Amino acid sequence: MPDDSAVSSATLPPQRLLLVTGMLGAGKTTVLRELEDLGWEIIDNFPIRLLDRLMETPGAGGGQPGVRAPIAIGFDSRTRGFDPEQVIRRIKTFSNRPELELSTLFLDCSSQELERRYNETRRRHPLASDTPAASGIRAERELLSPLRRWAEMLIDTTELTTNDLQRLIRERFAVGTGEKLVLTISSFGFSRGMPPVADFVFDMRFLENPHWDADLRPMTGRDAAVGDYIRRDPAFDEAFTRIRDLILMLLPRFEAQGKSYVHIAFGCTGGRHRSVFTAEQIAESLRQNGFSPTLLHRNLGSRATDLLERGTGT
Repeated sequence: MPDDSAVSSATLPPQRLLLVTGMLGAGKTTVLRELEDLGWEIIDNFPIRLLDRLMETPGAGGGQPGVRAPIAIGFDSRTRGFDPEQVIRRIKTFSNRPELELSTLFLDCSSQELERRYNETRRRHPLASDTPAASGIRAERELLSPLRRWAEMLIDTTELTTNDLQRLIRERFAVGTGEKLVLTISSFGFSRGMPPVADFVFDMRFLENPHWDADLRPMTGRDAAVGDYIRRDPAFDEAFTRIRDLILMLLPRFEAQGKSYVHIAFGCTGGRHRSVFTAEQIAESLRQNGFSPTLLHRNLGSRATDLLERGTGT
């Protein structure tokens, strides 16, 4: 019988391998950190001469069974045994292996901008021990010129901010296409304290309070009668529409900036009626617009005590 591991390995797509190199100070660390956040396995300052051994290691690529996580390997002029010509020869050898999908990313930056960055951070250029940073940058640029010519991908970071570079890496190297930020919609009662962590807090206490209706008091914002009561408030429809449209406008921008988590909280006095109903309605509207929010009601199980409600009068 054929070996199961051999069969599964043969049916797997090629191992994606990205070599990340370039000028010191051009953004390699930023790129590797962003790739790691995107689900890549990261190895920095790795001697390329050991690449064969790495690829032969069981489980290279990690990830779940049947899934090969892409690997990004960072190296530069400081890496032990660094020789651009030897690196290129080894890359050519690996490029012919059908089980690998190998590419090289070179990060460049103008010498003037690199010098500014070194002066700003007060760091010494590794190739300029007793000379100005400019001389080390010139020597490094000459050393790396073969790799720059060879690399399939080139990113010049001269005019890029850190956020610009992170966004560019996300656009080019995101693993899969269905990645979404983690979105939480919650309700809470101000009388029981503010939520400890929230990106947005909407105070719904301007709406008429169902608590003062004896029949509605034991109910919650999930009950139809409470929802009808809140909807009859003349301020609800316009406020809800404006809040919803603001959220729908901001969420794609947060995604574009690489924000991983967004928590939107709705509060009322006790956290059982107005905030619960509004959170439920917002969550449903977001689902209709392609988002998958997690819905949490912090105080839904709390007792509807007169003391808590009367303490604020609203």
